[in-house]
Amino acid sequence: MSSVASSPNPNLQFSETLVAGLADAGLKAVCIAPGSRSTPLALAFDANPAVETFVHLDERCASYFALGMAQASGRPVALVCTSGTAALEFHAAVVEAKMAGVPLLLLTADRPPELRHSGANQTIDQVKMYGDHVLWAVDAALPEEEAPDVALRNVRTLAARCFAAASGIRKGPVHINFPFRKPLEPEAPYCPHFDKGQSSSIQRGVLVPTAEQIEEMVALVSDHEQGWIVCGPWAGRPPCSLVDAVAELGRSTGYPVFADPLSGLRFGPHTGTAPVIGSYESFLQHSADFEAPQVVIRFGAVPTSKYLNAYLERAATAMQVHVRSDGVWADDSHRVHSYLQVDETVLCRQLAERFRRTPGQWAASITTAEERSRRRQERLLRESWFDAAAAATAVKALPDDGNLFVGNSLPVRHVDQFVQPDTRRIHVYGNRGASGIDGVLSSALGVAAAERSKPMLLLIGDVSFYHDMNGLHAVNKHGLDNVTVVLLNNGGGGVFRRLPIAGDHARFEELFLTPPGLDFSLATEMYGLDFVRIQGENRAGLAQAICASRRDRRPTVIEVCTDGARDERMRRELIESLKDHQEEYT
Repeated sequence: MSSVASSPNPNLQFSETLVAGLADAGLKAVCIAPGSRSTPLALAFDANPAVETFVHLDERCASYFALGMAQASGRPVALVCTSGTAALEFHAAVVEAKMAGVPLLLLTADRPPELRHSGANQTIDQVKMYGDHVLWAVDAALPEEEAPDVALRNVRTLAARCFAAASGIRKGPVHINFPFRKPLEPEAPYCPHFDKGQSSSIQRGVLVPTAEQIEEMVALVSDHEQGWIVCGPWAGRPPCSLVDAVAELGRSTGYPVFADPLSGLRFGPHTGTAPVIGSYESFLQHSADFEAPQVVIRFGAVPTSKYLNAYLERAATAMQVHVRSDGVWADDSHRVHSYLQVDETVLCRQLAERFRRTPGQWAASITTAEERSRRRQERLLRESWFDAAAAATAVKALPDDGNLFVGNSLPVRHVDQFVQPDTRRIHVYGNRGASGIDGVLSSALGVAAAERSKPMLLLIGDVSFYHDMNGLHAVNKHGLDNVTVVLLNNGGGGVFRRLPIAGDHARFEELFLTPPGLDFSLATEMYGLDFVRIQGENRAGLAQAICASRRDRRPTVIEVCTDGARDERMRRELIESLKDHQEEYT
C-alpha cells in the first residue's frame, strides 16, 4: 500500500493501513474520545465507511459504551484515545471485559520513544499498561517515512491478529499502543487512500468433545436420575443454538434447569416446554428437606444467587461438571469434580440425543416447589409495593424481543429473585464480570446503539445512575431513541441494608448507605431527556410511562421513589411468608 501521494504523513499512512485491516477482519464500530496525539487514528477511522464512528467526550463513558456494543454484537468494538491519563480511563471497562469475556480493541496513542521517561507533558508509561487485564498487548512500531513494504504488511497483519485475539474462543480485550511523532495532521487537505493490500485471514474452529468425553457424560447421567443443570451469567447474548441445546438437554434428561437471568435461559419460548427454574432464590432459602442432587452440570459463570451458590456448596456429594469452552475457571466454592473445555452447544446436542427420560418424583419435587413459590410470590408482589415490585413491574412492560440491561447491586438481585421464567424473548444484559456499579448506564446505551430496532430498558439504582450520569450525553448525540431508564431511587446503596453493619453501626448511613440526595430531573433536563417521577404505589403509572417512551420513541428516565428501609423490611417479610408457605408442603 502507498498513500504517500494523498497523505505523505507516515502516521496517517500507518493508521489508514491499520483501519483497512481491521475493517477487512470484520470491525464494524469504533468509539473515539477526542485528543491530539490520536489524530491519525481518528482521521483514518472517520474516513473509512466500513466502520461506524461514535465520538464521546468522556473516555470512561466511551469504554463502557463500547463494552455494551460488543456484548450485543458478540464482535470486537474498537476504542481510540490520546496519550496520558485518557488511556487509564479505559481501565475499569477493560477489567470488566477481561473477566466477562467481552471483545474490545484498545487503540491508545502515545508519545514517540524519545519523549518517554523524559518529563514530557502528558506522557506516562503506556506499554502494557493494562497488565494481565488484557489477552494481548503490543507496543506498535513507530511510523516512519519511506517505510519498507514489510512495515505496512506488519500493520495489516497486526490488525488481523488483534481482531482474532479479541474474538477467539476466549474473548476479551486486546491493547495496541501506537507511538506517533509530530506532525500528526496531514500537510494538505486530507484525502484518505485505503488500498486493497494483502490481508491475513485468521480462523478458528470449535472445541468438539471426544467420543470418550461424550460416553463418560452419558454414563454419568444414566447412573444418576437426580440431576440439576445450572446456568450462570453469559457475557452478552448467548447464541440461540446454545439456549435451545441446553433447554433440550433439560427436557431429554429430566434435569431441572436453574436459569440465572443473564444466562439466556430465563426467558424465551423454551420455558414453555423445558423444566426451567427461576424461583430458586426463594425456595432454596428454606430447603433443608430437599434431597440433594447427585449430579450438577454447570454452564456459564458463577450464578448471581447467593442461596443457589450456598446450596451447591453444601451439596458436597454431588458430582459437579462444569462445561465451558473458553477455559475460564468459575468455581469459587471449589466443588467442581470435572471441567470440560468443549463447545457447549455440541456437547448438549450429542448428550440430549442419548436420552428420552421422563422426570421422576425427585425432579417433580423441584418443579412443584418452583410452581408454589412462583404463585405465592406473584400474589405477594401484587399486594405489596417496594423497589423489587417496581422492578418486576418494569420487566413485565417489556415487549417480546426486547432488551433489558440490569444494574449491579440490587437491580440484578431483584430480577433474579422476583422476575420469573417467561415465554417472551427478553434479552438480558449486565456487567457481571467484575460486578461494578460504574459504567452501567453507558453499557446499556452501547447495547441500544448496537440494536436500534429493539427497545432497551435499563434498570438501575440511584448511586449507580449518579456514577455514570455523563453517559446520558450519548443518548441524543447518537440518536438512541429506543432507550427507557427505570431509576430505582431508594435513597442510597440499598444492598448494604442486607449486611450486619446496617443495624449495628451508628455511622451506617454516612459511611455505607451514602444517599445522593439529588434531584435527578435536573440531570435529565440538561441532557435533553424526558423525565417521569413515580411516587407511592403506582404500578399502572410505571407501566404506562415505559410503554409511552417505547411507543413514542422518546428517551425517558422514569424515577421510582421508594423508602429503602421499608423496601428491605418488606423483602424480608415476603421471604418469611414464602418460608411459611413452603413448610406447609414439606
